[in-house]
Amino acid sequence: MFPITDTVRHLILILGSGFLGFAVAFLAAPGFIQLLYKFKIGKNIRTVASDGQSADLYHALHAKKAGTPTMGGILIWMSVVIVVILSRFLSYTGVFEHSLLNRAETYMPLITLLVVAALGAIDDIFNIKGWGKSKGLNVRPKMFTLTLFAIGAALWFYFKLDYNTIHIPGVGDFYLGWWIIPLFVFILTGSANAVNFSDGLDGLAGGLIIIAFGSYSALAYAHGLLILSAFCALISGATLAFLWFNIPPARFYMGDTGALALGATLGVIAMLTNTVLILPFVGSIFVIETLSVIIQLTSKKLFHRKVFSIAPLHHHFEHKGWPESQVVMRFWIIGCLLATIGLVLGLVGMGN
Repeated sequence: MFPITDTVRHLILILGSGFLGFAVAFLAAPGFIQLLYKFKIGKNIRTVASDGQSADLYHALHAKKAGTPTMGGILIWMSVVIVVILSRFLSYTGVFEHSLLNRAETYMPLITLLVVAALGAIDDIFNIKGWGKSKGLNVRPKMFTLTLFAIGAALWFYFKLDYNTIHIPGVGDFYLGWWIIPLFVFILTGSANAVNFSDGLDGLAGGLIIIAFGSYSALAYAHGLLILSAFCALISGATLAFLWFNIPPARFYMGDTGALALGATLGVIAMLTNTVLILPFVGSIFVIETLSVIIQLTSKKLFHRKVFSIAPLHHHFEHKGWPESQVVMRFWIIGCLLATIGLVLGLVGMGN
C-alpha cells in the first residue's frame, strides 16, 4: 500500500467537494425543475428599468422567455448546504480530512450565501407575483438590506477574524486598520450586484461563476486556506450542474436568490484570501457589465442620451444582432482569459 500524502488528502477534499456538489445538484435538478413548473414559479419580464424609465427594448428582446421557471439558484445553495452537512459525516469516517464547516474559513461565506439568497428570494417572489413598479423588490430597500448585512459581516471580519491589511501583488501588505470595514462593505455589495447584472442570458452568469470560484479555489489553497478552497470547488461543482440545464434554451433561470447570493459570497472570499485586487481580473466580465450600467445611467442622467442600445453590455450585443449563445461564449472566453491573468498575478505576487 502506498502512503496517502497530505497532498492526496487535500485533493480528495477539494475535488471530492466539487464532485459531490455537482452530483447532488445534477440528481436533484430534474425533480426541482418539475416543481418549479408545477407551482408556476415563472419569470416576469420587466417593463420598467431600474431608473424608472420604460424598458420596452429589453421586453421586446426577452418577451419569449416569460414564464420560464426562475429561482434556480435554490438548487445551487441547497446543494452546497447538503454537501457541507455531509462533509461532517465524511470527516468522521476519514474519507474527508476535514469538515467544510470552519469558523475562520467558511462560516462567513456560508452565512453570506444563505442570508443574501433569502434577500434574493424575496426579490424573485416580487417578480413572479408582478409586484412593484419594475416587477421586483424596489432598489432602495434591497440595497439597504444588503448593505446592512454587509456592515455586520465587515464588523465580524475586522473584530473577530482580525483582518486589517490589504495585499498588493508584487508589493506587499498595507495596514488599513478599521478602513477595512468600508472596503469590505463596498466589495460585498458591489460583487453581489455585479454578478446579478450579468445574469441576463442563458448560461452567462453560470459559466462565469464557475470560472471565478474555480480560480478562487486555487488562490485559497495557495494561501493555505484548504477548507475555503474546497468550499469554492463545491460552489463551482453545484453551479456546473445548474449550467447543464441552464444553457440555451434554458430550462430554468438562476434568479436573484442565486446571482445576488453567489456574487456576495465571491466578494467575501476575495476578502478572506486577501486578494481583493485580483477580483477585478477573476470577475472581469462582472466588472465590465457593472461599468456599462454605470456609464449608461450616468449618460442618461447628465446628457439625456444612451451610450449603449441597452445595458448591461450583453444586451447591447444581443440587440446588435449577435445570437445569444455567441454573446455568452465570447464573454466566457474573455472571462476565462482575464481570470487566468488574475490567477497568475495572484500566485506570483502573493509572496511579496
